[in-house]
Amino acid sequence: MTMRLRSPVQTRFWIAQNTLVVDFGGRRRVLSSAPQGGGLTTATHILNHQVESAPAVHGPRPAPVWGSPSRYLRKLALALGLDTDTIGLMTAVPMKQLVTARASSGNLWVECFATVGVTNAVRAGEWPPQARRRHGSGKPGTINLILVTSASLSHAAMVGVVQVATEAKTGVLRDHAVPSSIGTSDATGTGTDAVVIASPMHGHGPPHRYSGTHTVIGALIGRVVAHCVSHGLAKARKWHEMYP
Repeated sequence: MTMRLRSPVQTRFWIAQNTLVVDFGGRRRVLSSAPQGGGLTTATHILNHQVESAPAVHGPRPAPVWGSPSRYLRKLALALGLDTDTIGLMTAVPMKQLVTARASSGNLWVECFATVGVTNAVRAGEWPPQARRRHGSGKPGTINLILVTSASLSHAAMVGVVQVATEAKTGVLRDHAVPSSIGTSDATGTGTDAVVIASPMHGHGPPHRYSGTHTVIGALIGRVVAHCVSHGLAKARKWHEMYP
């Protein structure tokens, strides 16, 4: 069995009003850590909206201009002509830095949409967690991963996808020696990362009970996430060189 990895994706998407919109072409089951529509739900669209990066401050940060992220993202979905149950993410990373990838094996495929920023990088377990606020640069610093697959995943397999995607992301960050924003150790992610996995409704697509790194679907997830995060890091570094 062979595996193919390429950058173009077949899932319909577009960018409008500094927002990536991913259109499933129908309702899918979604598991995510998104601020709008997070948890286990169903949806037809996902959006990833760019907001202004917060300035570096000493002491408590001021309240964001958008107020409640979930309320803001629901209003944005309506403005874009989408359902209010659209899954919504936020990032300060410009949509020009969007990276996509598709990996397939037979009739099984996985696609990834990613925006990558690491100035908010942190190592899991750093203490005290508030310390990074004092050292933040105010530049874009979030890794948002949106994963779409043809596999009809069990609930356990959907959680497994989140695990494998996180392992792949962290592996790339360690390979590139991305430092924590407070300078104590190599980062494992950022303080505001989010991940979304979208799978067909039950009865549609090849069923999968498991998605670990020993499975084909797990390998596909690892490949697309590693590709997107690696290329996203390169775009982020280029952006910071252009706009220091």
